[in-house]
Amino acid sequence: MNRPHAREDLLLGPISLDLYRDGTVLPGGGALNMAWHWRQLGVPSRLLTRVGPDYADVALDFLDRHDIEYVRESIVGDGPSATIDIAIQPDGQPYMDRFVEGVWATYRSTPDEEDRIRRARALHVVLVEGAIGELDRLHRAGILDDIEVTADFLGFRHYTIERFARTMTQVDLGFVGWPGDRTDPEVGGIVDVARRLGKRLVVTFGASSILVIDGRTDAPDALVPVVPVDVRGTTVGCGDAFIAYFLSDYRTAGDLVRAAETGKIGGALPTAWRHPLPDEAYARA
Repeated sequence: MNRPHAREDLLLGPISLDLYRDGTVLPGGGALNMAWHWRQLGVPSRLLTRVGPDYADVALDFLDRHDIEYVRESIVGDGPSATIDIAIQPDGQPYMDRFVEGVWATYRSTPDEEDRIRRARALHVVLVEGAIGELDRLHRAGILDDIEVTADFLGFRHYTIERFARTMTQVDLGFVGWPGDRTDPEVGGIVDVARRLGKRLVVTFGASSILVIDGRTDAPDALVPVVPVDVRGTTVGCGDAFIAYFLSDYRTAGDLVRAAETGKIGGALPTAWRHPLPDEAYARA
């Protein structure tokens, strides 16, 4: 799992154990889901993460079976694995609560991981609390100076407008999966932050639309329509798939609106599945 890539894309974020109310337990988390999609798309990437020894065999079995690159020497940390409870509601929407950070509460990159970050093409961060603190530390240490940093703000549940502004100073392109309506006043606040800081921002509104802001230019905001699809499975993992497909296109062509269109293709995929990834992905988990 440690074949060197000079300019690989890195994913930093937790692998969690998804605890479904029906008793199903699966490896999950936004970083793991994105790593799987990038593997299917052929994007050279590596996952920087931690799991606890309690469920390490479940996580490592998944990563090894799908040939997902990671740093074997540091992936197992001290403490329990991160977990989250998930209930699927009648409309297919997930209700997630009781996220337990476990080993992510004290996450810190090792010197080897820091060196990989310095040499990477880009870094994408899934912003749970441990990752928020590590992003800030890496930024202040100058380790992120020469790479593109993108970040998933996870429906804004860890954030206020003020905290969003502080993190966006460390990020080139942010993703917000907004849980409400485009007219909510907070949306105007986060758009204003991106404009003021000269940053790029993508705000998704479920099956409604995608708002694309390029704060580096004077171009008007772009509203990309979304055509709803029938949810035959659930919507768990749609945001992770959207970002994975978006970035695979954006880092090749550099066009935000085109990447949003590509992201829609990925974001629709999990609606046909019972879980964030297809059943065959978990076959031996």
